[in-house]
Amino acid sequence: MQSSNQKPVNSHVVVVGAGPAGLTAAAELAENGSSVTMLERDAHYVGGIARTVHYRGYRFDIGGHRFFSKSQEITDWWRKRLPDDFISVNRMSRIYYRGKFFDYPLKAANALFGLGIFTSAACMLSYLKAQLFPIRPEKSFADWVTNRFGSQLFHIFFKTYTEKVWGMPCSEISADWAAQRIKGLSLLKAVVNALFPRNGKSGTVVKTLIDQFEYPRLGPGMMWEKTRDDLLKQGANLRMGEEVVRIQHEASRVLSITTRGREGGQQAYSANAFISSMPLRDCVLAFDPPLPLPVREAALRLQYRDFLTVSLIVQRTGLFPDNWIYVHDPSVKLGRIQNFNNWSPEMVPDSTTTCLGLEYFCFAGDGLWNARDSGLVELGKRELAVLGLVDPADVLDGCVVRMEKAYPVYYPSYQEDVNVLRQALAQFENFQVIGRNGMHKYNNQDHSMMTALLAARNLTGSQFDLWKVNTDAEYHEEASEDGEVSGRLVPQQNAG
Repeated sequence: MQSSNQKPVNSHVVVVGAGPAGLTAAAELAENGSSVTMLERDAHYVGGIARTVHYRGYRFDIGGHRFFSKSQEITDWWRKRLPDDFISVNRMSRIYYRGKFFDYPLKAANALFGLGIFTSAACMLSYLKAQLFPIRPEKSFADWVTNRFGSQLFHIFFKTYTEKVWGMPCSEISADWAAQRIKGLSLLKAVVNALFPRNGKSGTVVKTLIDQFEYPRLGPGMMWEKTRDDLLKQGANLRMGEEVVRIQHEASRVLSITTRGREGGQQAYSANAFISSMPLRDCVLAFDPPLPLPVREAALRLQYRDFLTVSLIVQRTGLFPDNWIYVHDPSVKLGRIQNFNNWSPEMVPDSTTTCLGLEYFCFAGDGLWNARDSGLVELGKRELAVLGLVDPADVLDGCVVRMEKAYPVYYPSYQEDVNVLRQALAQFENFQVIGRNGMHKYNNQDHSMMTALLAARNLTGSQFDLWKVNTDAEYHEEASEDGEVSGRLVPQQNAG
């Protein structure tokens, strides 16, 4: 799909949020002649969860962000923005479980010798049982995974880590989470293939792992900082440190958005049209006059998981070859470890050191979130020592970055609540929501960008239903051997 040649019908657009979705929408609008104002809550960084944080010359991600998409348009968009700054990175990751490292995805010999013959046999029997006696009805994450992989594999490789990520029992996480996100993840397919090999002769297309990926040499934030700079050169108005507190509306139109700045003052921004990537819950609750009580109650039920990164600078190199390690061991709170030397050497200014990103999943306001930065740095050092990866004496420095609402939670009734909000917002003809938090969809960077591109094109006369953008995540870990290179399914324009 190419950019629209139609002239904008909305001369001034306010875009809320300067993450991948917001910046993509703003760039598309500006390139087609619209005047754009962007409102970003963060006072310093653009890029949202795809930002790259700077600390004493070191650069690190809030989680790792690979650049890979089935959509050629998105790939071309990235390449146009950073034509000379992508590097090809060898992909390697492992799982830490019960004091051992397992290949991710698992290989047959690695799994057999790592788990042991008896445990592997128990996994096979458990899988067979699940095929013969599946759980019905299938409501939760636990049900979904157990039905497809057996209870043994579920408990060994998915339960502990998933509950670390979401902070709730797997029985309380919607099966939609697994259906959307785990369906194509190679960890699960590789576990099954390791224990129950299949081949193309049976009619099943064998998948091959993407063992390399593209990455900006200075981290994903490089993409969004460049987009920001391009927009500023085009005359866009970027307001940093502005938190949306009110969305004024009348009849079927939004009239203005009011923000509270860093100094406490408020500013109202009027426009012809509005595009929002702010969290859906906060967005709906900001409407003034308030939306009907059932709508506000549905918004209040939306849940989010927060996230913090403890970045440690270690006076050693060659700690481990992985880009990242999943920590399934329940003896530590740590969920995942990023080694940024193995993403891009240019992110580490001193080649005699290593920059690690220790990822902890939490809720804003809980013990982890409220802990002092110094205490979190010490926690990270201790847990790395428990895992046998780093001697605490080798840690030179560290810092902490907190990220609210990093992950929209798929609780059992979340879809019903999202549908209520979706219908309520549909009445406003000049207001659209986009992106991960804007639509309460746990999607990837390129999916967020596609919703943004289509939202911008809706303002040039198109009529795309953004909710129909395909959220297939399978290709993020695998590519088909049959050469299939089609993009995501993109909705056709609505009739009429």
